Amino acid sequence: MDLDAFDELLTPRGQRALAEAVELVGTDPVAAATRLRKTYDAALTSAALTQAGLRERARAKFGEDAGRMYFTPHGLEQSTRTEVAEHRARRLTAETQADAPPHGPDAPPHGLGVADAPLHGPDAPPRGLRRGLRVVDACCGVGGDFLALARAGCTVAAVDTDPLTVAVARANADALGLADRVTVSVGDAAEVRPEEYDVLFADPARRTSRGRTFDPMAYSPPWPVVLDLVSRASRACVKVAPGIPYEFIPGGAEAEWVSYKGEVKEAALWTGQEGTGRRATLLPGGHTLTATGAEAAVGPVGRYVYEPDGAAIRAHLVGEVSEIVNGRLFDPMIAYITGDDPIDTPWAARYEVEDVLPFSGKKLRAALRKRQVGNVTIKKRASAVDIERLRSDLRLNGEKSATIILTRIIDKPSVIICDTSPPA
Repeated sequence: MDLDAFDELLTPRGQRALAEAVELVGTDPVAAATRLRKTYDAALTSAALTQAGLRERARAKFGEDAGRMYFTPHGLEQSTRTEVAEHRARRLTAETQADAPPHGPDAPPHGLGVADAPLHGPDAPPRGLRRGLRVVDACCGVGGDFLALARAGCTVAAVDTDPLTVAVARANADALGLADRVTVSVGDAAEVRPEEYDVLFADPARRTSRGRTFDPMAYSPPWPVVLDLVSRASRACVKVAPGIPYEFIPGGAEAEWVSYKGEVKEAALWTGQEGTGRRATLLPGGHTLTATGAEAAVGPVGRYVYEPDGAAIRAHLVGEVSEIVNGRLFDPMIAYITGDDPIDTPWAARYEVEDVLPFSGKKLRAALRKRQVGNVTIKKRASAVDIERLRSDLRLNGEKSATIILTRIIDKPSVIICDTSPPA
């Protein structure tokens, strides 16, 4: 899909083609294209079908909004899930009651603070929420983040280098009724002047011609440019890959890893906000854990094994989780916690231990057959075992289920057999 085809998609004729394409999602693609070609030219047919397919894929990230939004394949791949974008917008706009009084003689004039937002009802801002922050989005993509910021009351100036992406982002702001709060233009992030705004937001592209990159120096814009922008911003939030090497995190920044329904989605680096160091956040619950310096003891496997959420692991907060469950590590280098008490926490899944064995495929198969286990959930950490091959080699046939954990216990390959109690 090129810029001309996308522009035509926004015309009344293009909207009719898109609506028909949406109705054909899930049908045979050749038949769908043939049907649309009876009315529309090849370019519009292709653009409509592509956009309809992207909207369907986007529902996992954007929910009902996806049905009104526009995407590019790369833009959808990199875009932020709505729940995560909303979390960041809340963090950026939250202030203390003293800093942003919602009423009384010190309340801001209409249009300058919370006075321009509803004070009652479902659309009212949380008490203490700042309205009207001026944000520059230096690498806006299709707009997933600036949509959340605009809905939180921010005014956003968004920039992207690709004209098609800019057109898509503008269309999204218009489609969701936010065009009065967002301006989108073609531009180079390196030329953005963050000092002219309250907040810098940046989501540098993490894909090259060879695919996804995990090297910040290969980001677009590259890491030195990102750091220069951050250094000139009064406050900044930079979205990065969860696996960012710690040495790339600038001094004085807070690094936050976000997990959504148990899956680590991304990390963000914050400057100019309250707090530094490391933070993990669980969504949709909103639970937050920060570094306290807690160090986990090491000891034998107890009655339970706790598997910390990935955000806590990425943030090096396993010691803090261990403290929550009164636990210990059975190997100092592995992020599994063991304990003797059944403690419920959103920060870890809990499994009750039935047996601990030195790893042997033959012995494991015998132990599972003895328990009449026919279905296993296999987890592993610090194990070289091929899970699918092991599953095939076990040749299980029984009515019960179990969870097995392949790991290392003080340098010895081991397997922990657990029952099927639901995780905490």
